[in-house]
Order: sequence, then structure tokens, then C-alpha cells
Amino acid sequence: MKLVHILSPLVILICLFNCSSNDSSEEGIEENLELTAVSEFSANSESQSIYVISNLEWIVEDNSSWISTTPNSGTNNGLISISVDENLTESNRSGIVTVSGGSVSRQLTVTQRAFEEGLGELDPNKPPSENFDLSTWNLSIPEDQGNGTATTITVSQINNNYENSNYFYTAEDGGMVFKCPVDGFRTSENTSYTRVELREMLRGTNTSISTQGVNGNNWVFGSAPEADKIAAAGYDGELTATLAVNHVTTTGNSNHQGRVIIGQIHANNDEPVRIYYRKLVNNTLGSIYFAHEPTDGNGAEQWYEMIGSRSSSASNPTDGIALNEVFTYKIKVVGDVLTVTIIREGKPDIVETVNMVNSGFNVGGQYMYFKAGVYQGNNSGEDDDYVQATFYALEKTHTTN
Repeated sequence: MKLVHILSPLVILICLFNCSSNDSSEEGIEENLELTAVSEFSANSESQSIYVISNLEWIVEDNSSWISTTPNSGTNNGLISISVDENLTESNRSGIVTVSGGSVSRQLTVTQRAFEEGLGELDPNKPPSENFDLSTWNLSIPEDQGNGTATTITVSQINNNYENSNYFYTAEDGGMVFKCPVDGFRTSENTSYTRVELREMLRGTNTSISTQGVNGNNWVFGSAPEADKIAAAGYDGELTATLAVNHVTTTGNSNHQGRVIIGQIHANNDEPVRIYYRKLVNNTLGSIYFAHEPTDGNGAEQWYEMIGSRSSSASNPTDGIALNEVFTYKIKVVGDVLTVTIIREGKPDIVETVNMVNSGFNVGGQYMYFKAGVYQGNNSGEDDDYVQATFYALEKTHTTN
């Protein structure tokens, strides 16, 4: 009996120790599941991506028939594409996307604007600033402003019914035309290419704020230091543009012909993204690709081919984009994640994501601004050869403090 009495407490202690150890081990694994945000959707059918930050297996559910998500499940970090159908009602609507993993569940509210009669209609009799919101953009054109560099059309000027029949005007269908010749004045000594391009100016007409720096004119990535996020006009961003490229160069060096930059994020000295359209002389369809340029000391420029090839000897891309064909590009940054999406009616979206955590933009002092229009990719062609694109929509958003 004495042996039994001695063993019983020992067994109890061992059991308690084992249970305690198991509980401690389980408590040591912290479940993590976080979601980035989405902007309000327009009334049109469109898609946005969110980033899942997690150490769990997770599933995705939504509560509305007009919302769809891809994929419906995943493990650890990943991207979810959220798509909405066109809203043909006269009321704004909202739905919930739920991502669940382990014992954690996160809900994301998806909102979409109502249909408006005449929404998206462009008037060919109006200047660009009356068809598009240009209240936070200026414009560069390749004319000498008196010091040997290109002329800047200020925010005030462009919104005072500015048009220029050589470079920037309203098309017969109401679109906003950007036309840029090979020959002309450049914006600075650091570039050898001309441009007719909008530059984001979040200060609007408040010229007391400098155009450069982490301030009220520019934005930063959400991964920037907190002090920079507070000092900037906003953080993270999304630019959506619907356009058709009407003409590309056909003269000059073979590595220059046919290429044009149609959208950018510009930083202090580098470009986190430059989107190119390129159609070679002997091809009927064009390619889409983009460059990601880290800051000095953070690696070489990276290239991403989305449709076709960027090669100067590429064959006709089987799923390419013809001149005058309307398409949409979307540039989105959340933290260190850059997502570029190409959208075409009746075709699946093409999405490319870049992790910029080691690209050098998440440190103090790095500021951003969007650019849109046509930035010439040819400086060797005939002087009057040109690129031209017509924009039918141009929208941008940022997260503000």
C-alpha cells in the first residue's frame, strides 16, 4: 500500500507536467491573419487585389452574388483577387468578404458606387480638364520653357481649359489625347527622351508646398517610417487608366522602335514601376511589360513581361493588343507589394506582383508620385516620328491619415 501511495502522486505530477508542457507549446504558436484594404469600386465591372498576411491555412467566403473571389483558399501569405459585377442600380451597395483560418476570422467590407446616367460619357466639345479630374496633375510638353528644358503646364493652367493641338487635346470621341514627337525638349539633363505626360501634384494649386520631398505634394509606401507617413499627403496608392495607343514610332534603332511608356510611379531618383506598350513594325499586335527599378545598391532593374515580349525581334504576340484597341492598366501599391493588372473586355485579367521589401523604397525620405500619358521610348527616330495615346478614364486613390 505504501508503494501505491508513493506512485500515485508521482503519476499525477507527470501528467500535470505533460499537460502543462503541451498547453505551453500550443500557446506559443500565435495565430496571425491580417488583410490589406480595398478602395471603393466604381459602378463598372472591375477587380482589385488584397494581400493576406498569415501563418495559417485560410478560406475565403463572400455574402453577395455580385462579388467573386479568387482563390477561395490558401496557406500563409498570399493574394486574393476581388471582382465585382457592374452595378446597374441607382444605389451604392456593399458586401462582406470573410477570410478565416484557425480560430481567427477577418471581414473586409466591399463597397461599390451606384450607376449614374451619363457616367463615363466624354464630351468632344470640352477641354480635357472638363472631362477628367485633373485637379491634382500638371503636364509636361516638349517645348522650350526658356531655359532649354521642357515646359510645365501648371495645375492652374491645365484646369483653365488648357489644350494644345500639337500635344494635348480632346479627341472626336471625347478622349484625352497625348501626342509626343521624337524631337523636342526634355524635362531634365537626366533623361534623353521627350514626353507629354501628367505628373501627380497632390498639393493642387497650393504652390507654397515644394514639388519634391516627403510633404503634402507626394505620397509614400505604407511600409515607410511612421513619421514619413504622417508628413506625406498619403500613403500607398492605386492608379487606374483606360486608354488606347494610337500610334508608335517606326523609325530609328531597332531597340527603340515602337515602344512607349504609358504609366509610372516615380520616386526620388528611381521608378518603382514603368509600364510599356510596344508594337514592332512588322507585327500587328503589341506587347505589354513593365520595369521595376530599385534604388541604388539594392539590385538591378527587373523586367516583367505580361503580354508578349519586350524583345526587339519578337514575333507577333498571339494575345497582343492592337493599335486603337482599348484596355485598362491598374498600378497598386500596398506596403511593399506592387501589383500591376492588365484588364481587357472579354478576357481574363493579367496580374503580376512584385515584392519590393528589398528595393530600398521603405526607408525614410523616399517619396512617390504617379505619372500617366506618353513618355517617348525612342530618341533615334526621325524628328517628326511620334507616339500617341488616347485616355478614356484616369482615376487614382491614396490612403490618408
